[in-house]
Amino acid sequence: MPKPPLINRFMGTATLAVLAMGLSACSGMTQQEKSTAIGAGVGAIGGSILTGGSTAGTVGGAAVGGVIGHEIDKSKK
Repeated sequence: MPKPPLINRFMGTATLAVLAMGLSACSGMTQQEKSTAIGAGVGAIGGSILTGGSTAGTVGGAAVGGVIGHEIDKSKK
């Protein structure tokens, strides 16, 4: 089995590093901030899927998901 090109290995390593940094940034967040961030992430993925990857759909989904995540956590209190 041939080794992947150097650029593919570099991109994989860079992706893992960014993911690790992103997860460590959540440690100081309140529960409401975490819910907002999760809602925005899920909304962005959903918006992207529903619109075939359009930028407007992704951004719109992130905005709607963030608002929903923010409001859901409020109702738990």
